[in-house]
Amino acid sequence: MQSVFAGFTLLLLASASAIAAIPPEIDPIVTVEPTSNRPAIDAPLTTDTVPGIREFVDVAPDDWAYQALQRLREQYQCLEGDRDGRFDGARSLSRYEFAAGLSQCLQTIEARFAALDAAITAEAETWQTIQTLQRDFASELEDLNGAIETVETRLETITDQQFSTTTVMGGEAIFSVVGATGGDPPGNGDPSTTLTYLSRLGFVSSFTGRDRLRLELLAGNFSDRGLANPDRFNTDMALLSFQSDTDSSVRLSKLEYRTAIGDRLVVTFRPVGFSLSSVLTANSPYFDAGRGSLSRFTEANPIFKLGSLDAGVGVDWLLANNLRLQVAYGAGDAADTQEGLFDTASSAIGVQLLVKPSPTILAGLSYVNAYSDTGRLNTFTGSFRADTTSFLDEPTTTHAIGATLQWRFAQDLTLGAWGSLMFTDALNSDARATTSTYLVSLGYSDPFGRDGDLLALLIGQPLRLFDGKDLPFGEDPDVGLQAELFYRARLSDRIALTPGVIWIHNPEHDADNHDIWIAVLRTTFRF
Repeated sequence: MQSVFAGFTLLLLASASAIAAIPPEIDPIVTVEPTSNRPAIDAPLTTDTVPGIREFVDVAPDDWAYQALQRLREQYQCLEGDRDGRFDGARSLSRYEFAAGLSQCLQTIEARFAALDAAITAEAETWQTIQTLQRDFASELEDLNGAIETVETRLETITDQQFSTTTVMGGEAIFSVVGATGGDPPGNGDPSTTLTYLSRLGFVSSFTGRDRLRLELLAGNFSDRGLANPDRFNTDMALLSFQSDTDSSVRLSKLEYRTAIGDRLVVTFRPVGFSLSSVLTANSPYFDAGRGSLSRFTEANPIFKLGSLDAGVGVDWLLANNLRLQVAYGAGDAADTQEGLFDTASSAIGVQLLVKPSPTILAGLSYVNAYSDTGRLNTFTGSFRADTTSFLDEPTTTHAIGATLQWRFAQDLTLGAWGSLMFTDALNSDARATTSTYLVSLGYSDPFGRDGDLLALLIGQPLRLFDGKDLPFGEDPDVGLQAELFYRARLSDRIALTPGVIWIHNPEHDADNHDIWIAVLRTTFRF
C-alpha cells in the first residue's frame, strides 16, 4: 500500500493560480504580426528642410568655396539661391541681398543658441535636484550601498559553494495536526489527535536546456494508512492528500526524464513514481499535496489514479496554441524482469484532449483503458466495493471516460468540476461493474485583500459502484457525499498555513454508517 501514497509531484518552481493554464512544458510558437504600415527601424528619415548644396546646378565639389557653402547651406540653412536652382557664385552681391542672407543665417544661429541655453538650464536644474536628493537621502544611500555589498558577498559565497552549476535543488516539508470524530461504524470509533509530517527533496537538472531530469526523495510517518485504518474509520474516503508512510526512512519516490522534440512535442520517461497524471494534466487547482486540497478524493479526478502503476512513458503534443493531446502508458511491477513494462499484473493507457477556448476556461476530455489481474481499480478515492470492483478477484479490463473543467468567471472566483464513469468487465466470466464519481468546487483567490490566500469549497461523490452483475459483494447500497472547506493563508513566500474541515456523509456509501468529521491544520514549508 505504501507505493500508493508515494507518487505525489514535487513543485520546485511553481506559483499557484486560481485557474490552471496549459502546462508550461511546451510553449506555443511565437509569431510576430506584420508591420507593413510602419517604416522599418533602419529606414531613412524624410524631412522638409531646405535642399542641400548638391542641389545647386552651378556648384561643383572642386569649387574653391564648396566646403564653406556646404556648411552655410546644410548646417546653418543659409543662402537659398535663385528659384531656378542656381547659386550664381560669380555674380555681384548687393547690400540688400547680403543683409537678407546674413539675417537668415543669424536667425538660424540664434535659434540654435536659444535651444542650447534651454538645454543647459534644464540640465543644471536636473543636476541641482539630484544633488538635493543625494544630500537628503545620504544615510539611505549609504545603507543601500552596504546592503548591495552584503548581497554581492553572499552571491560570491553561494557561487563558490553551490551544489551544482547544472542542478537545482528544492524541497517541501509538510507538518499537520489531524483530529477526527464519528464513524463506529465504519471502523472502531474516534481516533486520537495525531501529529504527522511529510518531507520531500527534489533535484532537477538539464543537459541541453530543452530537457529535464528530475529526482525526488521522500520521507513520512503517516503510519498504518492513517484514518483509513480498520481500527479507525476503515474507509479510503478518510485518506488525506499529503499522507505517506516510509517509517521515517528516506526513499526514492520519483525519477523522471522529460525532453522536448521540436517546439510542440514533449516525451516523458518515468521509471519510478509513475501515474497517469504524470503526463495527463489533472486540470485541478487543488492537485498539490502541500498547497491544494486536504483529502485524497478532492484533489483530482480519480480517473488519473487508475491502476497500481509505478513506471511509464508518455507524450504531450501541442496541436495548436489552445489545443493539446496527451497520451500516457504505465504498468505495475515494471521493474520485474519476468514481467517487464508490457506484461504486468496491472497496466493502463490514457488519452486526453485539453482545450483552452478562452483565457479563463480550460477543459479536458479523457479516456483510459486499464487492465488488472485482480479486477481492482486501486484509485483509493471511494468505497471498498467500488475500488475492488466488489472484490471480483479475477482479470478485468476497465474502460473509463472523464471530463474536467476550470472556469474563472470572475477576477477572484474559479468554478471547477470533474466527473468520470468506469466500466469494468471480467475476462473469465460475465461479471461486470459500473462506477461513477464527480465533484464541483468553488475557489476564492486573495480573499480579504491578502495576496496568495485561497478559500475553497469542494463537494462531490467519492467513487461509487452503482451497477453490477455477478459481484461477490454486490453494489453500494446508498449514495455518500464528501465536502471539504479550507483556507490557505500565505504567511510568506515559503510558508503557508491551511486549516480545514472534511465532512463525509454516508461513508462507504452506506446510510447505516455514521458521518465522519475530520479537522486538519497543515503547515507547508518550501525551500
